[in-house]
Amino acid sequence: MAIRVQLDKILLERRMSLTELADRVGVTIANLSILKTGKARAIRFSTLDSLCRELNCQPGDLVAWEPGPPDDPPEIDEESDAYGGA
Repeated sequence: MAIRVQLDKILLERRMSLTELADRVGVTIANLSILKTGKARAIRFSTLDSLCRELNCQPGDLVAWEPGPPDDPPEIDEESDAYGGA
């Protein structure tokens, strides 16, 4: 995906561990790890709000767009619509 999460950079700058951040925002370490490694497919605005509040940053500090093709474009079943319906 061309959207990159920069949580590791922000945590390093803030000298904060993933465990500490998880405790502060009420998100599991596993979910923050998925976000940090770039494997997340989506993030709720409420989670983004909590992260920004605790890290004292803007959403653009956490995510960045890089030019280039998406890592793995969504597959669309030709027999159904784009939302997977029949």
